[in-house]
Amino acid sequence: MHVDVYEVKLGDEFLMSSLFVTGEIELARLGLHEVAGADLDVVVGGLGLGYTAQAVLDDDRVRSLVVVEALGEVVDWHERRLLPAVTGVTSDPRTRVVRGDFFALVQADDGSLGEVPAARFHAVLVDIDHTPRHHLHPSHAGFYTPAGLRRVKRRLHDGGVFALWSDDPPDASFLAVAQEVFHRADAHVVTFPNPLTGGSSANTVYVAR
Repeated sequence: MHVDVYEVKLGDEFLMSSLFVTGEIELARLGLHEVAGADLDVVVGGLGLGYTAQAVLDDDRVRSLVVVEALGEVVDWHERRLLPAVTGVTSDPRTRVVRGDFFALVQADDGSLGEVPAARFHAVLVDIDHTPRHHLHPSHAGFYTPAGLRRVKRRLHDGGVFALWSDDPPDASFLAVAQEVFHRADAHVVTFPNPLTGGSSANTVYVAR
């Protein structure tokens, strides 16, 4: 059977493949599961192949979605509808795509996200770096500290949720940082079939409330 596989690479860094999207979908599902109520405003850090954003939009409670993506080429793929499984992400009227560095924008003192005015959100979902320790750029490191997570917390409504995707097993040190900052934080192991090995693989989704 012929299967089209879509992949994202940044230089020599392998970022994402359409063969493995369970973790990206579960990032949205697990994060939004912890949010009560309706009319939800959500931020996704990292558009990538769009599976997290699509899973957010599949939740009927979502009122608005802001996606922050640094790579113009990635935004262009979605605007040109080159990825058949997620063609509705950028065309959905609830979606606003912001070009920029998510880590820099979320740390901004004015509370804005680029052209999005200062606001609070019900969920902030992040899938950019490989893990809390393995970053695409050294400037991202501060995000995973207590000070960095406190800035994320200030962007959330009471009862809001921060969720993070990681390619590694649960990291006890990062989980302890999240538990220091938030009322509660848990690490969920997400397993899925790996057609390349014939076995299974796993990601981690951290969820903090």
